[in-house]
Amino acid sequence: MLQCKLQVLHVDFLKQDNAVSHHTWEFQTSTPVFRRGQVFHLRLVLNQPLQSYHQLKLEFSTGPNPSIAKHTVVVLDLRTPSDHYNWQATLQNESGKEVTVAVTSSPNAILGKYQLNVKTGNHILKSEENILYLLFNPWCKEDMVFMPDEDERKEYILNDTGCHYVGAARSIKYKPWNFGQFEKNVLDCCISLLTESSLKPTDRRDPVLVCRAMCAMMSFEKGQGVLIGNWTGDYEGGTAPYKWTGSAPILQQYYNTKQAVCFGQCWVFAGILTTVLRALGIPARSVTGFDSAHDTERNLTVDTYVNENGEKITNMTHDSVWNFHVWTDAWMKRPDLPKGYDGWQAVDATPQERSQGVFCCGPSPLTAIRKGDIFIVYDTRFVFSEVNGDRLIWLVKMVNGQEELHVISMETTSIGKNISTKAVGQDRRRDITYEYKYPEGSSEERQVMDHAFLLLSSEREHRRPVKENFLHMSVQSDDVLLGNPVNFTVILKRKTAALQNVNILGSFELQLYTGKKVAKLCDLNKTSQIQGQVSEVTLTLDSKTYINSLAILDDEPVIRGFIIAEIVESKEIMASEVFMSFQYPEFSIELPNTGRIGQLLVCNCIFKNTLAIPLTDVKFSLESLGISSLQTSDHGTVQPGETIQSQIKCTPIKTGPKKFIVKLSSKQVKEINAQKIVLITK
Repeated sequence: MLQCKLQVLHVDFLKQDNAVSHHTWEFQTSTPVFRRGQVFHLRLVLNQPLQSYHQLKLEFSTGPNPSIAKHTVVVLDLRTPSDHYNWQATLQNESGKEVTVAVTSSPNAILGKYQLNVKTGNHILKSEENILYLLFNPWCKEDMVFMPDEDERKEYILNDTGCHYVGAARSIKYKPWNFGQFEKNVLDCCISLLTESSLKPTDRRDPVLVCRAMCAMMSFEKGQGVLIGNWTGDYEGGTAPYKWTGSAPILQQYYNTKQAVCFGQCWVFAGILTTVLRALGIPARSVTGFDSAHDTERNLTVDTYVNENGEKITNMTHDSVWNFHVWTDAWMKRPDLPKGYDGWQAVDATPQERSQGVFCCGPSPLTAIRKGDIFIVYDTRFVFSEVNGDRLIWLVKMVNGQEELHVISMETTSIGKNISTKAVGQDRRRDITYEYKYPEGSSEERQVMDHAFLLLSSEREHRRPVKENFLHMSVQSDDVLLGNPVNFTVILKRKTAALQNVNILGSFELQLYTGKKVAKLCDLNKTSQIQGQVSEVTLTLDSKTYINSLAILDDEPVIRGFIIAEIVESKEIMASEVFMSFQYPEFSIELPNTGRIGQLLVCNCIFKNTLAIPLTDVKFSLESLGISSLQTSDHGTVQPGETIQSQIKCTPIKTGPKKFIVKLSSKQVKEINAQKIVLITK
């Protein structure tokens, strides 16, 4: 009697609880998701009970044209002890025509999409349904992304909401952000990006290379990439960057259309990269540095050239200082480097400078940045200058028809302030400046700068200008409500307390947070007598000088003041720069503490315009990962002193504690945020 050949009729991936699967079943995808180094189970439905003489093999393949020779096929024999590329498979249970198999992938397995084929002799079950995604595993000690602290894993892998910090060093603002790594099509998009990238399949074992490739894929170039950057202030044909409040809509749009999304700026690039890395299993956090430098010449200094009126000379000034800059830190081991560089790595998806021919930056070890090891890969010299460069201000004077350059200010503490990230498990800011550099002014910080210059094989060409009497100058300004006059206080420190005259020249302009000039506002001149070793002079900018210019800016406005002070008697000159952003009135929201799936939830918004100007095109919007789509409410013009109320209704679709973000926007005020966490139940 002929024996019937064994055939596998169907394969099921068995669902595990989150404690075992490390939350992979939270991903809203039809494809089973597992972390490498983690056991998962299959149920094989056969055409007959399994016998001892039957052959049964599992074949996992990934990448184009997979083969054992290319290390992109893993074959596991279930009839003999099986270990291929550190993958393992064992028969767990046999019950009639059903067999349960336990598979453990290698902690060093290739990341991405796998096809599972089951072989029984000459028969192969190959089905498009037998697809799985394999991710990095920060719970696995053998994985390069292992993170030992459970609270940190919850924050940097599992938390799907968070924030960016924006504004200015003296006025840090909280900007809510929904990372949304578990949302529909987000992980599918991330896996697709792996395929679209230039990575070879075997390179996808390495989080360093994966991180670098994903960083490059965030920005659009040569027909490829997720997001188009735009710093022009003109966002026609797309979404203004400040209007985005989360990563999921961007990644979903890109995945569905295969067209780059318009538009993004640094916090948007950082937001989507943080989402992609968390989705793929790499611990990641959004980081903001204030007064962040862009050192185009890569000489570790930021050079600003001004004329005798204090106006920046744009054709000479190629470096820039951003009020703030947002990037991503990713956690991983660095076996490609000498010991001591594991842990957090800076990765910057904003397309600023090319690295090995593409727009990406990092991963750069924070340890290397802090020590000034500027040639440790990748792009440490650029990041070092970004957070710890020295700043030189040059005065360009015409003398006998020739340009003369004089260093009038050398600032060693003005770059890289208040480096910030969200605290673990809390909605508060954590200052991590110490992770990037030694305290400003300390001997260690200056030694690091000397070390970096030595590695650059470059002597410092310029020293701090020697002053007979003028010791120090700084400018302070308190943020004010939009529509009010702005006071700039110039603080002068001298060796002498004698009576002297000082000429103060202030040049003011409206600019973007990146330092790009939008409009010249005015020049202010003042001559004062000063006495005492410390004295103050105040310049006042009337609101009329900036109000009308706001209409041309579809971005958060920043006022830049460049102040030159000259002691009349000694002709000594010093200069300083100051940035000011505006404060806005807050608004209140009323939301219940709990809600239920399918039942209407009502948000009441109350806003009083305490500004001295009317607000036009006022709009409330409500967004949450717990509802299906953005909800909005339009209110037209709100006059000074007027109070408005608005109701926004939504219907929850997901259970759990969900953060509801409410935004108020207008032509004059780009965004004010309020938020509340609501517990949604069935």
